[in-house]
Amino acid sequence: MKKICVITGTRAEYGLLFWLMKEIEADPALELQIIVTGMHLSPEFGLTYKEIEKDFEIAKKIEMLLSSDTSIGISKSMGLAQISFAEAYEELRPDIVVVLGDRYEIFSAVSAAMIARIPIAHLHGGETTEGAFDESIRHSITKMSHLHFTAADEYRNRVIQLGEHPDRVYNVGGLGIENIKRLKLLSKDALEASIDFKLHKKNLLVTFHPVTLEKSTASEQFQEILDMLDTLENTNIIFTKANSDTDGRIINTMIDEHVSKNSHKSVCFTSLGQLRYLSALQFVDAMVGNSSSGITEAPSFNIGTINIGDRQKGRLKASSIIDCEPNKRSIAQAFESLYSNAFQESLKHTTNPYGDGMASKQIIEIIKKADLSNILKKTFYDIGKIL
Repeated sequence: MKKICVITGTRAEYGLLFWLMKEIEADPALELQIIVTGMHLSPEFGLTYKEIEKDFEIAKKIEMLLSSDTSIGISKSMGLAQISFAEAYEELRPDIVVVLGDRYEIFSAVSAAMIARIPIAHLHGGETTEGAFDESIRHSITKMSHLHFTAADEYRNRVIQLGEHPDRVYNVGGLGIENIKRLKLLSKDALEASIDFKLHKKNLLVTFHPVTLEKSTASEQFQEILDMLDTLENTNIIFTKANSDTDGRIINTMIDEHVSKNSHKSVCFTSLGQLRYLSALQFVDAMVGNSSSGITEAPSFNIGTINIGDRQKGRLKASSIIDCEPNKRSIAQAFESLYSNAFQESLKHTTNPYGDGMASKQIIEIIKKADLSNILKKTFYDIGKIL
């Protein structure tokens, strides 16, 4: 049996990996190992490992001690994580490590796996987020990985451009669409009961993360968003809190203060969980903020996304995405576009560019067939010679 070690550090990432884990668990030729780390183990971020334990057995918990969202604190957490991952790999001895995306805890996990000479499969590589240091982390993980599963042909081409051989780069589509297709989402009444909050004539889902390549802009930018939201009439708002990036706590404090003053029309959650989050997308007018879910998942619900600022700059986007600057005037213009008759009509014809929702099964079949015995040594695929 191939031992496949899947690593998750955030609520959003776990939601994307869920069906892949289910497919591994159900396959008699494979053994699933799960390592949880990062925000999953933090009381401040909801101790979401408990939700994972309802679905799977966790092999290892890697504590990163996320007591600070400063650059120094995060760097120290990364170092601690790398030490612990090295020890975990020595004990678990996986045949391959599977990771998704671009978070700093995943960088630590992949660095330790590379040194331990464990093959690495990377999901959602080749994407760009020009406003976040995730961009550099994602491409670094690509160079340390051996199998690549991208969400679009454009991203597959970019991974090859980074020197990875085309035979090891597969476009399987985005994992978020699979969740939408395979989960039985909540009805409106069930969602309202679950979150203890009544929806209104108009509704928004708001998630805003720090733009990590900008210094000290989180408070200023998020205040602009809150000021704009205050002008909306007959609108209820569901906030989900920021992640553990630098300055994430600033945004979360501002959310708490805002909701406490506007509890009649707003509610906030550290983590909605994948089921409630996707269920909410069925009944809101738009996803507002700078979360990747507004780019990759919201279009499948034929709703708009108001994408604020530069965090997601460079991603492949559906026609339902409205980009704007992080200031009240630009955000107001985006809302004017959102509720225009022409845009609302166009939403009926939205096509999500991130695939057909069958990524997990494709990934499993490719990993099962892969010869891992001689995969560690890579040659740089030089497209310059071809051109």
